[in-house]
Amino acid sequence: MTDKKAKSFVYNWTFLTIIIVGLVLVNIISSLVNFRYDATEDKRYSLSQGTIEYLSNDQNFSDRILLKIYLAGNLPAELKRYKIAIEDKLKEFKQYAGKRLEYEFIDPMEGTEEDRRALYEILYNRGKGIMPMELMYMKDGTNNQMLLWPGAELEYGGSTVSHIQLMPGTPQGQFYTLSPKLEAQIQNSINNLEYIILSSIRRATQKLKPRLAFLQGHGELTFAQTQRARTLVSPYYTVEDISLNDSIDALKGVEGLVIARPTQPFTEKDKYIIDQFVMKGGRLMCFLDKLIVPEDSLTKNGFTHTMRHTLELDRMLFDYGIKINDNLVFDQACAPKHIPTAKQQLIPWFFAVRASSTTHPITRNIEPVLLKYTSQIQFVGNGKNVKSPILTSSSNALMTGLAPIISIVMHKDYWNNPQFVADPTDEINKICLAGLVEGNFDSHFKNRIVGSFANNPEAGFKEKSVKEGKVLVVANGRFIENKYDSMPNKSGGYMYRPRSFNELKMDETMASLNMQPIIYGNQEFFQNLVDYMMGDNSVLDLRSKQIDIHAIDKEKVKLESGFYKFLNMFIPSLLVLIFAAILYIIRKRKYIKNEK
Repeated sequence: MTDKKAKSFVYNWTFLTIIIVGLVLVNIISSLVNFRYDATEDKRYSLSQGTIEYLSNDQNFSDRILLKIYLAGNLPAELKRYKIAIEDKLKEFKQYAGKRLEYEFIDPMEGTEEDRRALYEILYNRGKGIMPMELMYMKDGTNNQMLLWPGAELEYGGSTVSHIQLMPGTPQGQFYTLSPKLEAQIQNSINNLEYIILSSIRRATQKLKPRLAFLQGHGELTFAQTQRARTLVSPYYTVEDISLNDSIDALKGVEGLVIARPTQPFTEKDKYIIDQFVMKGGRLMCFLDKLIVPEDSLTKNGFTHTMRHTLELDRMLFDYGIKINDNLVFDQACAPKHIPTAKQQLIPWFFAVRASSTTHPITRNIEPVLLKYTSQIQFVGNGKNVKSPILTSSSNALMTGLAPIISIVMHKDYWNNPQFVADPTDEINKICLAGLVEGNFDSHFKNRIVGSFANNPEAGFKEKSVKEGKVLVVANGRFIENKYDSMPNKSGGYMYRPRSFNELKMDETMASLNMQPIIYGNQEFFQNLVDYMMGDNSVLDLRSKQIDIHAIDKEKVKLESGFYKFLNMFIPSLLVLIFAAILYIIRKRKYIKNEK
């Protein structure tokens, strides 16, 4: 063997060895490290910053969390994809939680019939655990039926503390089929995985629940009228009713105070207690109707006068930087109103505003929020506090005068294409309907309270904020109100429960007429504003995360499918031929040189 051939032999084998070793190392590293680059525009495959911060912080949970996912075994391809998506998401969770988070997939079909039945009883837990899914599918020309448990058990501190329903179950006697409907359900569940899992972990590991109080004593919405909204936040906060009763310490230990649609005036003592609550860093959430709209008179007569609510809160809120005007906003983006006695029974009701979201985290990417008979909010004062509009009207909206007369026939003046402003596309026309002020406040009672009371050590008067606070005002008091049923109980009182129809999510008028209901974001808006006001942003980004599912253009597929099929078949074959030709030319030149 000549020196030239020996060198070529050593070089080729060395090069081959390096490639083999490199490939082995890459495979070993890739099996140990879970890494991927999210190239999607909406970052659907990336964890939100709130999730990362929550999982990374050892203070949130120190004991080990174990997730047992009952989705394994011989699954159809669609559900295997879902299982892989769950595993990928949990691998990302583990990157930040480390050994504090473990998971395993379990096949509930394993074992004897007796073992399976015993496991099913535990998982179902009398309807409080995981709801099963019946799946019917075709395989090898025969119908097959499968019982699935699309959920997980969450163990914390050595015991099972909760169950997670990853996909909806099916009612007894019904089943899913491998259809586009199931595909859509799987895709929707994949999009919500991060929120579902993180919310379950939060509930299971939460040590102390901050106190959130609904104020009573001024004709506010009752427990029964806000039961649905309370249920939304009760897993994360201690929710209670509270009355001031002239007690300075009435709000001691309360972190968030909700004043929902009061109808009676506040006394100076009441305002003083609330004011000092804000001065100590409390979170104040006011949902107020400035005008009374008698809807029975409107329905009977076709028009009605509006009247002012005298709540005596205006000056205090003004001092904090927010003013609610005594008017109504009417908007082209509105909900319908049903008038059974009219020719046109369904009319656009411009006073039922479908409020638009802003870029603020509270409302970013949520559905429009229904605000019936809402007023304009203005920010006042020139302090250093941060003032943020949270909800606005559309750019085609206007305001009435003070305490106006409103009429059902108003829509006839505008017909089907209302234009309330000169340029309906100009963003400057948007009207603020909900606003937030954050920072340090001067007391409403500064320079107004008598010295003997201000100097009383038991009063503990603070003329300025000792801790940063937040004041949020929505110019509508009824957006969280639910209808309810009452039932007598054994003790002689009544039990209350919201009606099955969720008016915080859908339009009841459209549903009652068997029409496609309009979807509202009232539910998510309330959840987000409570989380933001109480300082818990760990799931706020998740609720406002926008996942865009782009529909397939069926006409385009029909017209151009042949072209893309040809490309998919022709280009790979062409590339193989090109590479083969290049290799042939290289080898031919190499051997010609060697012969010379």
